[in-house]
Amino acid sequence: MSAQVITIAQQKGGAGKTTLAIHLAIAWSLQGKSVIMLDIDPQGSLTKWYNTRIENFGQTAKFPEVRTVTGWRVSNEVSRLAQDHDIVVIDSPPHTQTEAKIAIRSASLAIIPVQPSPVDMWATEPTVRLAAEERVPLLLVLNRVPPRTTLTEEIVQGLKAYDASIANTTLGNRVLLASSLLVGRGIGEYSPKSQACEEINALAAEVLQFGKKTGKKAA
Repeated sequence: MSAQVITIAQQKGGAGKTTLAIHLAIAWSLQGKSVIMLDIDPQGSLTKWYNTRIENFGQTAKFPEVRTVTGWRVSNEVSRLAQDHDIVVIDSPPHTQTEAKIAIRSASLAIIPVQPSPVDMWATEPTVRLAAEERVPLLLVLNRVPPRTTLTEEIVQGLKAYDASIANTTLGNRVLLASSLLVGRGIGEYSPKSQACEEINALAAEVLQFGKKTGKKAA
């Protein structure tokens, strides 16, 4: 088995990296895929979510498992885990730190969540450049999109200047996505019939399809 390694990256903090990583991982896990997550962000939000999950639901909820890895061990750990899983999801730190560069270099696909604001759009460019330098396929995902606003379309037009693929699926500003994390769940477990879950499931399918088309081999 050789996993699809998916790194969630964004230079700007607060863009929703960890939230996106968790909900996508849960969606794929619920589909029967073997998923493991790597937390390489010093803030450790993914690990805190996982600890809450185990505390609330015990070992029956241990999948997808979360591992904490830092520094030079990231690349080796990704290569090792890719042999035993369908999907490896990496939650990388903000800024273009060494760990973030390694995480993108190790990936078969990088995803950048972008909120519909000029600041987020501008902050996306360094990560786009880094993915291009590492020759890693890249997918931009519009996140926390408010209803009925022209700003979102303006941001999409601005992102097109980066010569990067933009996901057809957008994620709304859904409170349920945050509420589920608070108790150690993903949206697919917490509210499987919600619009938030529909959006995550649609994005999960689109990401895997995009990954197949781009064809980069995992580390």
